[in-house]
Amino acid sequence: MSDTIVTNPLIDKLPDHLKQYIKPQNYEDYTPINQAVWRYVMRKNIVWLSKVAHESYLNGLEQTGISIDHIPSMYGMNRILQKIGWAAVAVDGFIPPNAFMEFQAYNILVIASDIRQLENIEYTPAPDIIHEGAGHAPIIANPDYAEYLRRFGKIGSKAISSKKDYEMYEAVRLLSILKEAPTSTPEEIAEAEAEVERLQNEPQEFSEMSLIRNLHWWTVEYGLIGSVEDPKIYGAGLLSSIGESEWCMTDNVKKLPYSPEAAYQDFDITKPQPQLYVTPDFAYLSQVLEEFANTMALRTGGHKGLAKLVESENLGTIELSTGLQISGVFTRMIKNEDNEVIYFQTTGPTALSYREKEITGHGIATHPDGFGSPLGKLKGINLAIENMSPRDLKAYNFYDGKRIAFEFESGITVEGLNVTGMRNIKGELIIIRFEDCTIKYKDEYLFKPEWGTFDLAVGKHIVSAFSGPADDTSFDLVNHIPSSTTIKVTLTPEQQELNDLYAAVRNIREGKNSTFSLEGVFDILKGTHQEDWLLALEIYELVYDLDLAFTQQVLNHLEALKVAKPNIRHLIISGLNIIQEAQTQAS
Repeated sequence: MSDTIVTNPLIDKLPDHLKQYIKPQNYEDYTPINQAVWRYVMRKNIVWLSKVAHESYLNGLEQTGISIDHIPSMYGMNRILQKIGWAAVAVDGFIPPNAFMEFQAYNILVIASDIRQLENIEYTPAPDIIHEGAGHAPIIANPDYAEYLRRFGKIGSKAISSKKDYEMYEAVRLLSILKEAPTSTPEEIAEAEAEVERLQNEPQEFSEMSLIRNLHWWTVEYGLIGSVEDPKIYGAGLLSSIGESEWCMTDNVKKLPYSPEAAYQDFDITKPQPQLYVTPDFAYLSQVLEEFANTMALRTGGHKGLAKLVESENLGTIELSTGLQISGVFTRMIKNEDNEVIYFQTTGPTALSYREKEITGHGIATHPDGFGSPLGKLKGINLAIENMSPRDLKAYNFYDGKRIAFEFESGITVEGLNVTGMRNIKGELIIIRFEDCTIKYKDEYLFKPEWGTFDLAVGKHIVSAFSGPADDTSFDLVNHIPSSTTIKVTLTPEQQELNDLYAAVRNIREGKNSTFSLEGVFDILKGTHQEDWLLALEIYELVYDLDLAFTQQVLNHLEALKVAKPNIRHLIISGLNIIQEAQTQAS
């Protein structure tokens, strides 16, 4: 459980490019303070969320085995999640959006195994095990929601990102790391926040990834369900934020009916949300998702889809009307006056596939320096090669071993020795190989004989364009190097002493041997760690109604902290209320 990756059959089936993000949970790294933070949040959640969360949440806590008293281990989670067709993996903070979505498509819950500091107990912009384990995991026990999450991952992983999306991902990742690192200076955090704000305010058209990320935010992370007048919480960001789960239920937060328009509403990850969207039920989420997917290049293709890939400057795929898929970094397209793509070009390693499987002899070893091809119908007979009958093919000398010359309606000319052709399962030509080939468009040579063998991609038009390769095995995708990593801090002697005190109280609560008495812990706490409030609450819980004099001492200390630290006053009050309600119910 410390340095190994806990698995189940779903994880074993993951492609290597996703497995590279998985890391061991290292359960022993959680400190006693970490465990106390988890327990406080979960106890408060049970009390408050039982009133405002969708019924699936509390039912899901039970089904997924999420403990109130202990941070969940991946072993326990995977053993139980397997029963509902899911699994969980630990990762290091934020991972690239496409990878995050793809994990969901495989029914894998991605869990950042770090946990927020006590100072950020109400909310953190960093993904952590409270957000993922206590927020996402319970709600996926609902079958309708789980299917929405899986489907979202399937579609979202194909969304095309812009250059700005990649920059924003790196900026948010860095900010989240700095906010959770005790060694970060205010200046470092302010600089990271300024960069995120700069990118947010930078004018740019919405990319597919930014749009689908917005839908993810307003549903999976910050969604409400039911009626606008009486909504319930199901979004993991709200379920895991003890501050915002209360705030969002007030009139200060505008409630809007959920619709595809939510994709155009940006969000600020560093602030409470001023508006939230309410879906009538989980089925409606899938309806909106499909409406949005119908607008994506994944389903529309065309020049707009290819333009998105060119702008992204990253690995992507186009699929032609014959089913032929070309994967690479697209750098150029030529259009006609009707905005139809008549020629496309990649630069660098390129692979050709059919039905998500690389075509033998057409991997990156064959096309290491790029790939280009004209598209469209042939001039004179107004036909695309894919639609030509045997008689048409004969008329144009489309025979192996024959020289051929033909012209597309676009004016692109092809002349060369027809070496061989490859057909799809319908019998349509999808690739024609030429030697000694010349391709011209107006006065420009698109291909010359001395450049080698030319493979013509057969197709009238582009029917789909999406992020990533058609066949994951075509490229070396196990190459992600994060620009920033989460910061592990060695405890100072003072911090270690405070953790030892938390451990002592935990042991007493669980009936284990302890080197300290509660009185001894409280004396050290008052003398050396006067600003800590959570441990005083834990002591108060254990002595409540047992030792009136000692109970009053601890309560006086907490009352003094409420005055001295008004920013945590509400946390102390909530903790006291939880303890008193629990004692009342027990009696």
